[in-house]
Amino acid sequence: MANVRVVAPEPERSVAAEAAKVSKPARRLFGTDGIRGPANVPPMTPETAMRLGMAVAAHFGRHGRVIVGKDTRLSGYMFETAIAAGVCAMGADVMLIGPMPTPAIAYIAQSMRADAGIVISASHNPFSDNGIKLFAFDGFKLPDEVEAEVERLMEPGVLERRFARGREIGRALRIDDAAGRYITHTKYAFPDHLKLDGIRIVVDCAHGAAYKVAPTVLRELGAEVIAIGVQPNGTNINEKCGAVHPQEMCAQVRQYRADVGIALDG
Repeated sequence: MANVRVVAPEPERSVAAEAAKVSKPARRLFGTDGIRGPANVPPMTPETAMRLGMAVAAHFGRHGRVIVGKDTRLSGYMFETAIAAGVCAMGADVMLIGPMPTPAIAYIAQSMRADAGIVISASHNPFSDNGIKLFAFDGFKLPDEVEAEVERLMEPGVLERRFARGREIGRALRIDDAAGRYITHTKYAFPDHLKLDGIRIVVDCAHGAAYKVAPTVLRELGAEVIAIGVQPNGTNINEKCGAVHPQEMCAQVRQYRADVGIALDG
């Protein structure tokens, strides 16, 4: 009797799936939450930040506008300066709005018709960490293929010959009324039929990015606000406070017989 070998047919592969697999952008720096890690340890170094600023400006073109905001971490000013230098070196303008919550930076980028927004923050992580996120002009996360292109442009030697010179160098501007713009926007987004009059709220801002805007918004909507975690010093962000450590907020709610407590992260 002859030996018989049965070979099962290979399952059909989706052409679209194979194409997507081949064409999927390769990203090394950007994770689901942007670039993040200990400050001054690769990849979170000033050189990376400067090259990112250069790459973003180069991608969106000379004479573009980039919004940069951050939280209250000690390393934030270092990265802000590095990003601003990179953006200006490629001939785009950078607008610095200082410590602001991430949604505020997305909103400001959209309302000021900027080409992109950059957030310097590590959210709930300790002060020794930091991170960088990118937003498109519409306030939403940049598509993966754009992040992959930004990474490619960040490679040494790619952009050095494209530096702006003379009058083409970009400008760094500080936007002093950014917090006021976002506070107004947030209040108008609050439903008209809801009132906070007479409501006592404890809000823990974690010594982070919302330390100014969150209590102000709640007060201007009529609430009685007990604000804690609103004295950032660069190193106390998320330290025994905020969403990761809500114990103090809970204690304040009980002490002041508040109606509600809110804990934010950095």
